[in-house]
Amino acid sequence: MDERGIKDSLIVGEQERLCELVRSALEDGDSAKAILDVMIEGMGVIGDRFQKKEIFIPEVLLAARAMTSATEILKPILAESGSKPLGTVIIGTVLGDLHDIGKNIVGMMLKGNGFEVINLGRDVAPEKFVETAKESGAKVIGLSSLVTTSMPQMKRTIELLRQEGLNGSVAVMVGGAPVTQEFADSIGADGYADDAPGAVQKAKEFLQIEQ
Repeated sequence: MDERGIKDSLIVGEQERLCELVRSALEDGDSAKAILDVMIEGMGVIGDRFQKKEIFIPEVLLAARAMTSATEILKPILAESGSKPLGTVIIGTVLGDLHDIGKNIVGMMLKGNGFEVINLGRDVAPEKFVETAKESGAKVIGLSSLVTTSMPQMKRTIELLRQEGLNGSVAVMVGGAPVTQEFADSIGADGYADDAPGAVQKAKEFLQIEQ
């Protein structure tokens, strides 16, 4: 397997080259899990560089899209081998907010780090988050808000989770431009992340996955 080539093509977002290298590695007999692990390392580099402000959202998007395409090649093989994702994370932009770029980047970064992601989209009602958590068994929910008028919906979602007896079994992280750690604490959220790599770290903490 050309580990260096896989990492480099992922980091610079060369989607076609990455997919070619993944197919070549499979043909050479490398396991889908081993290939995925190399790509996850590459996404870790992307996360570190983004947090250090060495790269910005366009570069993150290119890498995440390349990762998503390459992962689609591996999915059937991983399923056959019984390989399971690290965990399931539900994400969505709360009711009253139609922004979704940041939330989608979080979703792609989570996928790139081995999580199964249920992306509910935007303008999502609290009831939908709770219903999906019950149906999927997901242990983590990520709530996004980019406008202050929709932020109370985060609190409503957390309150509804408590009413339904899911408090303690489902962790909630919140984020978005106007959201702060102080606000997260005030509504009883389990965590706050100010960027996509931070959201990945929080999800791993919630599920007690080694960083």
